[in-house]
Amino acid sequence: MVEVQKRVNMRSKHARYALVLLAALLVGPASAAPQHVVSTFLCTDEYIFRLLPRQRIAALSFLAGDTNPVVSTIVDQVKGIRLIHPEAEEIVTLKPDLVVMYEGTNPRLHAILDEIHIPVLDVPWATSLKDVRRVTTLLGERLGEPERARALIAEMNASLKRAAENAAKPAVRTLIYEPNGYATTGGVSNEIMLASGLRNVATELGLTRQSTIPVEAVIAGVPDVLILNGATRGVQTRADLVQHHPALNALRGRTVIATANLTPLLCPGPWSLNAASQFVPLGRKARALAAGKAPS
Repeated sequence: MVEVQKRVNMRSKHARYALVLLAALLVGPASAAPQHVVSTFLCTDEYIFRLLPRQRIAALSFLAGDTNPVVSTIVDQVKGIRLIHPEAEEIVTLKPDLVVMYEGTNPRLHAILDEIHIPVLDVPWATSLKDVRRVTTLLGERLGEPERARALIAEMNASLKRAAENAAKPAVRTLIYEPNGYATTGGVSNEIMLASGLRNVATELGLTRQSTIPVEAVIAGVPDVLILNGATRGVQTRADLVQHHPALNALRGRTVIATANLTPLLCPGPWSLNAASQFVPLGRKARALAAGKAPS
């Protein structure tokens, strides 16, 4: 048994040495602005696609183009870009001069890339719109695309201002209700909701430790707006059933119930403000419903 383990360890070392050698042969000297960038995570895909011209994108993660389910805002735009699973062997063959990862993800891959001297950029998670601006600026500078970064921030700020100007005032009580009864809470989503005239009441409706809310609590809480995750009302999976529970019909006439595409909120970034254009009209409809008027 000991001899077998020694052989396994030896093979593992040989494989690692081979990977180091392959990296040395394929990875050229680093330039000021990286020319062959690999993104290994959905949320870095969103940034890299927007900040770099296609010819400088060596690969994005497979999630950028996944359609079952769709979790990316760029799913219809990544045709022709290589999509990968984040494995060291495949990444090395792409000859990247920078690999962009989300901070804290895939530590094993990170360690291998460090060992074979492939530059890695760790992108911090954004928990506020201020963080989004900071992260966008950081990436723009590191990728040699500060103008594109400034343009993304300017577009985000314009969307934020437009939402605030048209938002319902005061903000209406709102719950974003997702598959399995999960409720959206905190961070960038809350800021965008509030700017759009929606006040998140998830924590007021008996949010569990698992961040879920029972249907009974939703009905008892009578939110002004109930936003269901998804572009259509079609039931797709067992997880979606709670969003189509017949008991929710008890809210009709008192609550504005609507579906919305919440994909922009999955990864916090400038694109997350795309959700505001869906949120603002819902807040205005809720205000009109409360006043007994036709929505404007």
